[in-house]
Amino acid sequence: MPESGKGQRRIGAPDAKNRLRLLDAAEELLLTAGHTAVSSRRVAERAGLKHQLVHYYFRTMDDLFLAMFRRRGDQGVAEQAAALASPQPLWALWRFNTDPAWTALTMQFMALANERAALRSEIASYAERLRAEQIEAVAGLLARYGIDGSEFPATVLTVLMTSASRMLIIEHEALGMTLGHAETVEFVERWLHRFEGEPQAVTGADGQVLPASAAAR
Repeated sequence: MPESGKGQRRIGAPDAKNRLRLLDAAEELLLTAGHTAVSSRRVAERAGLKHQLVHYYFRTMDDLFLAMFRRRGDQGVAEQAAALASPQPLWALWRFNTDPAWTALTMQFMALANERAALRSEIASYAERLRAEQIEAVAGLLARYGIDGSEFPATVLTVLMTSASRMLIIEHEALGMTLGHAETVEFVERWLHRFEGEPQAVTGADGQVLPASAAAR
């Protein structure tokens, strides 16, 4: 009988230092040069490693892209959970969805997904999980704040708030378009003030105080 694993190429450990360097380098390329610039050679050059190491840690480029997305996807799930568990969950959710850095990375992953079916499926699964958690949380908040859920359905409010917030960033960053943005932000944040009061200061991982208002970014 054949030996177990015979003919299978060895793959590096998922927590190896060089693997993490490659993921960081690939993400930097994705953000600075776009998804078409992410090749095994350019990723290796960016990481300061030999290009053969890319395929030592990732069998294919699809595997690399999936690992990149899952790493950030897991981070996004954790950050949203923290936002929804915070004292001001609506403000926190608004801040989460109007983060330009997250939106820029998401847009590059979506561009990649147009060409890679495996990544498209992964992104859809992640996005549906986030939305389901948002809807559940918003439904509870509507009840807490005494809002009629039949007149203001949690699902519709969630889709409108999260989709509009991302579109504001996309229009501004990609097209330089701002018509209607200030009015939309003012409308949303007027309701947030009504329900949760003035937003509390939040400190980021770098120690800097993050603005709650999208208008301040």
